[in-house]
Amino acid sequence: MEPFGEVISSYSRAQALEDGVLGDVSEKAREAGFKIPVAITERLHNHLEGESYNGRLWDVLNVLMFSIRQSGAGERIYFKVKIGRKVEDLWAVCGPGDNMEPVITIMFQDED
Repeated sequence: MEPFGEVISSYSRAQALEDGVLGDVSEKAREAGFKIPVAITERLHNHLEGESYNGRLWDVLNVLMFSIRQSGAGERIYFKVKIGRKVEDLWAVCGPGDNMEPVITIMFQDED
């Protein structure tokens, strides 16, 4: 029995990845030192697009890794990174994936 009643609807991380709501950047994240799966929101992905997508993604991942190392423990990390000519406010959350494994999602601070 569920403590809050029967689940009416759910949307898994796998579905979000399949639908393109999240983009899997785990391969590039491993190169930056991450050991768990990493995804970015569709909005952030679209913001990074262009001829220097890989370089901009690399910057986001490296600034996040630096921020994680500086802050220590915590499931949420707020950080700033320059994308193009603008400094953007981003955050990352480490939470359970579909099978309760740790996963990271990176997004703009006004996204959830």
